[in-house]
Amino acid sequence: MTSYLEVAVEAALEAGAILMTELARPVEINYKGEVDIVTQADGRSERAIVTRLSNHFPTHAIIAEESGAHAAAAAAASGSGPKFCWYVDPLDGTTNFAHGYPWFCVSIGLAEGAPGKEELLAGVVYHPVTQELFTAARGEGAYLNNKRIHVSKIGKLSTSLLGTGFPAHKRVQNPNIHYYWNFTLRTHGVRRAGSAALDLASVACGRFEGFWEFGLKPWDTAAGVLLVREAGGSVTDFSGQPYQLGGRELMASNSLVHAEMLSVAAETARTSPDAPLAAPTR
Repeated sequence: MTSYLEVAVEAALEAGAILMTELARPVEINYKGEVDIVTQADGRSERAIVTRLSNHFPTHAIIAEESGAHAAAAAAASGSGPKFCWYVDPLDGTTNFAHGYPWFCVSIGLAEGAPGKEELLAGVVYHPVTQELFTAARGEGAYLNNKRIHVSKIGKLSTSLLGTGFPAHKRVQNPNIHYYWNFTLRTHGVRRAGSAALDLASVACGRFEGFWEFGLKPWDTAAGVLLVREAGGSVTDFSGQPYQLGGRELMASNSLVHAEMLSVAAETARTSPDAPLAAPTR
């Protein structure tokens, strides 16, 4: 386990250094669709991570955001699928990065098992601007710069701070604005910072009591989900079932406010999008 995490940390630090170098240069932007952007920094960071992981673990599969799947040659030749899969987001928060907004990170997670039944083994989220390195290994706890972290102890949604996110494309089809409205009315506030991996890390270290979002990809969540769970939090879908990588919706919390968050989500789902819930009586 330690070797997996050590290599992931090395890869994240190398990629983070690349991002900081690129941040000092004029940003080269391309578009994946009408509004979903990708920068030169994404590509350089991803190549560095994939190269390091491939060199250390040649039989592992790698699924990276920009370049897709890198199936292990040995596994492909034998006709059997790889047992381990790395999920890599070389720059989570690309839009922030492109605008010079300093809230972005590198996210690397390792899972074992078949899709839908995967068990997370190791995860790293690295924020190169602040040099905050979040790490977790299954059964070994979660850490920030080698110091053990835990979720917050706030037990009421009304005194909680939450995070969420919105997609770069198909925004009209996304229902999250109604959830945002209702959670905002019931909490101290909801932050939309633009990096799901850092939002999950914020739940793990107690800055947020909860986080939810729709349509996240495995590379967005693999590392962050493990961080939250190892820090003592809960991560489910909106029905309360354990979250599976690539699931339609994700809800993470400090566990103490999870039932309340699920209740608000269920109530919002029952409400017409044209009639958001009224503010609750306090």
